[in-house]
Formats: sequence, C-alpha cells, structure tokens
Amino acid sequence: MYIEEFKEGGLEGEEQEEPFLLVYRNGMRRLNANSVLVGVGARVLFYPTLLYNVVRNKIQSEFRWWDEVDKFVLLGAVPFPVDVPHLKQLGVHGVITLNEPYETLVLTSLYHSHGIDHLVIPTRDYLFAPSYGDIHQAVEFIHQNASCGKTTYVHCKTGWGRSTTIVLCYLVHHKQMTPRAAFEYVRMIRPRVLFAASQWKATTIVDYPEIPLIS
Repeated sequence: MYIEEFKEGGLEGEEQEEPFLLVYRNGMRRLNANSVLVGVGARVLFYPTLLYNVVRNKIQSEFRWWDEVDKFVLLGAVPFPVDVPHLKQLGVHGVITLNEPYETLVLTSLYHSHGIDHLVIPTRDYLFAPSYGDIHQAVEFIHQNASCGKTTYVHCKTGWGRSTTIVLCYLVHHKQMTPRAAFEYVRMIRPRVLFAASQWKATTIVDYPEIPLIS
C-alpha cells in the first residue's frame, strides 16, 4: 500500500520532502528497485513493441501513427526519419519528444534542417510522467507555436501515455477543459490512449473521478 501511494503521489524527477522519505524509507528503496526493473524491461521491449505497432499501423486503418487532437496539435507515436518531411508538409514547426535517448529515432539536427524546433523531455516509459517543470515547458512550447499558427507534434513511443499527459495538460490550461473532459475528448480521437496513475495525477489540479489506468 505504501508503495502504491508513493507512486501515485509523486512524479518522476520531482523531489519529495525529507519527512516523506523518512517515513517511507523501505518503500523508497523498493520503489527505486522497481524503477530500475521497469527501465530494463522498457529497453528490452522497445523494438518488439515498436515492430508490433508498425505492423498494426500497416494492416489496420484505424491504428494511425498520429492524430490531430487540436487545430495545432498532433499526438502520436515515435517518428522515423522518413516521417520528418511529411510532418513538415502538415505544418509541424515543433516536435516534443518524451522518449529516453534509446527510444529516439530522429536526431535534432534532422528536425532543424527542416525548420522544425525540437524540445526533448526524456521520460521513462510505462509508469512515469514528466515532472511539473517539464510539463509547464512543454505546454508553453505548444501554446507559443499555436499562437503563431504553427503545429506541434507531441510523441512518445506509441502516443498512449507520456505524450498524452502533455496534450491533456495543454487542453486543461489553454482550452479550459477539465482533466476528465480532456481525456474523454482525446480518447474519442485516439481510442487506445491509456494512463499510468502518475500520468493521470500530473493532469489533475483538483480531484476528478478516476479514468482507466494501467494495472
């Protein structure tokens, strides 16, 4: 129980107050061990799951690599180098990458060569969310582009959790949606979005009914 409360109460990269760490010292050690295991598992599964998603994208028309969730926001999976010119044609002038380095398939220099700004926020896969500071930076990056009529592509590996966290926060802060309304809106457009508890926590300012979480 203690471990679950810690996971839901904090975000990756965010420091907790010392009394909290003292009370949950054993839980903290176990959480760190779990974090390492998740990191190793994410590395092992990256290419098999990427291939699985590529195949589904090829054979299922509804399994799109990216979706337009706002006039100036695309939400999707990790792009390949061949996707960069296409993104440029779609009006993308900024890309937010929520992947760790081993998941990133496009170099910043390639984006820049196509006139696309690149904001990199390394975030571990599966159970983790960007820090509040990173979320604020990403949301303002999207907002500044949108204010100039420019589109931003927000992606993680599959466009399910980490990238959706950023998009929901943008909709909450700049489109005056509640977290739940933003989630339901995005899920209507991209039905396979799925959150970990920490990712949902990052989108909420006040208590809202829970949404489906990764077990």
